[in-house]
Amino acid sequence: MTRIISAAVVLSFLFTGCGGDEILIPKPPTYLRTDFPKHTYQKIDDATTYSFELSKAYIAKPLTYKGELTNHKEINLGPLNGVLYLNYYPIPNRDTLIRYINLSNDKVDEHQIKATKIYDQKFIFPEKKVYGTFFEFEGDVATNFQFYLTDSTSHFLRGEVLMNCRPNYDSLRPSLNYLKVDLIHLIETVRWK
Repeated sequence: MTRIISAAVVLSFLFTGCGGDEILIPKPPTYLRTDFPKHTYQKIDDATTYSFELSKAYIAKPLTYKGELTNHKEINLGPLNGVLYLNYYPIPNRDTLIRYINLSNDKVDEHQIKATKIYDQKFIFPEKKVYGTFFEFEGDVATNFQFYLTDSTSHFLRGEVLMNCRPNYDSLRPSLNYLKVDLIHLIETVRWK
């Protein structure tokens, strides 16, 4: 008798579990909703070395060294929770330019271990004498964007973005896509003094 009751209970669970017209479909991957401000820009002018246009959502401040102002800048990325470091170096001779380019490329190489892909984009604006390379890193890396610009004779500018969070490329992708537009605009608007 207990066997019959046990079998009836098991069969009732099987039949109720198999019934119904609902088809279960897995949910697609999702990302955090982020509402970014419109891309609007303001001119940032370093009186002696260079100028560029920066998103109004970000705040630029000059860095000091031993109490003296430098031509380096720290740019707070506001709603993106990150920092863009711009380092400016004068070029006294051709050997120094080669050394700066090699150091910039070495900084890119440091992230090859974690990056799944590294894209580079060349910028050549002969009318403004602005030449450089923009690097974009895919994967859970410490920096997703780096770039350098030069006039090849007197000026060298290097930029690196650091986000204030644990690197998770999938979660950061919307913010990085937004930031990339602003970085490309910055590069395209650099002028030397």
